[in-house]
Amino acid sequence: MKLPPAVMVHGLEQARAALAPGLAVTLLSGPAAAVYAGVGWWQALVAAASGQPPPPHVLDCGEATGRALEALRAGQRLLVLRAEPRLFHNVAERAAQLGGAVLAEAPPALDLAQPGAERRLEAWLRQQA
Repeated sequence: MKLPPAVMVHGLEQARAALAPGLAVTLLSGPAAAVYAGVGWWQALVAAASGQPPPPHVLDCGEATGRALEALRAGQRLLVLRAEPRLFHNVAERAAQLGGAVLAEAPPALDLAQPGAERRLEAWLRQQA
């Protein structure tokens, strides 16, 4: 699956900043955000930042297979899951049935929590496209 360049966001202002240049972007949650923040938070953040239709957005579930399944039930279609192969396969199969995908690793991303990242954002999006 080919996605636009990824930008890791940890809150609404960062999500809006990632979308501000008007370039193709994939919003990526922080590592294991499904565990500590949940799918509802992530989907609300994406909706508030982008409106409809939202850009591609990936929720990182860490090693939490249960959270990944919960996210799929809530309508999240792109996930990161670092689980043992059998569990990963089961979740990936379920995601595929729903038209989604599960990644074993997060895509390379510019983390907007890093100092100076916002200044490098547009160059990152253009370079990675």
